[in-house]
Amino acid sequence: MAQRASSQRASRKSAEAASKKPADAAADQVSAQLVRDLHERMVRIRLFETEAGKLMEAGKLPGFLHLYVGQEAVAAGVMAALRDDDQITSTHRGHGHAVAKGVGFREMYAELYGRVTGACLGRGGSMHINDVGVGMLGANGIVGAGIPIAVGAAFAARYKGEDSVAVSFFGDGATNIGTFHEAANMAAVLRLPVLFVCENNGYAEFTPQSRHMLLTDVADRAAAYGMPSVIVDGMDAVAVHRAAVEAVERARRGEGPMMIEAKTYRYYDHQGVKGLRHPYRSQEEVDEWKARDAIDLLEARAVADGTATRAELDATWQRTRDEIAEAIAYAEASPLPDTADLLLNVYSG
Repeated sequence: MAQRASSQRASRKSAEAASKKPADAAADQVSAQLVRDLHERMVRIRLFETEAGKLMEAGKLPGFLHLYVGQEAVAAGVMAALRDDDQITSTHRGHGHAVAKGVGFREMYAELYGRVTGACLGRGGSMHINDVGVGMLGANGIVGAGIPIAVGAAFAARYKGEDSVAVSFFGDGATNIGTFHEAANMAAVLRLPVLFVCENNGYAEFTPQSRHMLLTDVADRAAAYGMPSVIVDGMDAVAVHRAAVEAVERARRGEGPMMIEAKTYRYYDHQGVKGLRHPYRSQEEVDEWKARDAIDLLEARAVADGTATRAELDATWQRTRDEIAEAIAYAEASPLPDTADLLLNVYSG
């Protein structure tokens, strides 16, 4: 455990260092509009996930639930850099990406409840939510499976002469999977407009990064494919956003893919709130990361530089709580799927 804690402490310090690189005065200026955007996206994710966790613990939601709490700055920072027609692929921990990209609370909760009003008519559940209308191509229960899908979306955009960008989110463990390497190579060779975002929370389920790869920085893998990369503090939404803007603009110009490694952390266990109670990390480690909570950091910055008042920030929290309460009531009142439709949208080759 001491070795694992040391590894995570080094990752946390690396994340802090990434946020302290010298910048000119212009780069330090953050608009009030951007601060409000990032804050609202993060608050929406945090409250959605917190309530979903409570519902699971109360036995109201079927299936597995992999919560995104702690990693909000990554989804918010990247999604704020995208257009509505840009597309993303996600992971088993995909609620945060879906919420930040614009999937509605009603559709999200109804899907978790398995109701016909859900984003996937109650058929996808937590790990397979998608909404192509907002460019969310889907969460995915298979590690690394969303990466080649994003490359395919980028290829399609290029083929159709569009300037949209595709983004794939994945964890540190997914970069050990063959699909990551095949997709990264293809994207680089064809100079496709795709952004690879590694949300490095330090663990592949319960296995610390130091136990499943010899690299300290996953971003080093991009160089093998002639792809530029950057490491950012995944607890700093502004830092993530700046890196994403650069990568997205680069992709739109036809200069090919880029990789962002965001050093971040999940507060809850791999699955659920209480998880399996497997002692693979210390409470001290969790508390150290929570001390740099992304929402707290942005709020402190906003109040200090005058881009938002405490009252404005509090209003966002309350407005979101009210919307979530309404969405949960909507989901609970929605009907379950009819068994007569069991084979609807089921195909065989």
